[in-house]
Amino acid sequence: MARYTGPTSKIARKFGDPIYGPDKALEKKNYPPGQHGINKKRRKLSEYGLQLREKQKAKYTYGILERQFANIFDKASRSKGVTGEVLLQLLESRLDNVVFRLGIAPTRASARQLITHRHIVVNGEVVNIPSYTLKPGDIVGVREKSKSLEVIQKALTGHRLNVSWLEWDGNLMAGKLLNRPERDQIPETIKEQLIVELYSK
Repeated sequence: MARYTGPTSKIARKFGDPIYGPDKALEKKNYPPGQHGINKKRRKLSEYGLQLREKQKAKYTYGILERQFANIFDKASRSKGVTGEVLLQLLESRLDNVVFRLGIAPTRASARQLITHRHIVVNGEVVNIPSYTLKPGDIVGVREKSKSLEVIQKALTGHRLNVSWLEWDGNLMAGKLLNRPERDQIPETIKEQLIVELYSK
């Protein structure tokens, strides 16, 4: 399974945003990485540069590579509704993202690992495809044999669900996708309109 495995702090510093979660390196060095760091005089980004940067930010945030992202955009552009909003809805409806949002895993990368190692069930059936797209009403839970796993127990300890389009049952260790989120319900600071403009060229 292809995915980005490089240093996450560098990517967070590149965008000036903790896209992989709280990051001490970003707090200490709140400027882009590189040999000249804070002293480097950076030219103002062109319109294309801003659009490309936003697409890269979305890709790194959700842990998706180029071809997969292009396929999701193509699907969003053929769907009813505002393309940028539908794009984010499709990204948020991915199984790895929902497992992360529910608090079963601390990061999207660890959520992908739990899924590929067959610890996650959807509607009672084991699903080991991180990109699996969930539909409203689908129930995502931890496989019975995996409920005592330390990594899952640790992730769930003290976790509070901070999105209104998901529902969590701590006793069953399962969550439900109530509906596709509206744009204002998605906490990510992605300017999706710039991505739409980039692909429209």
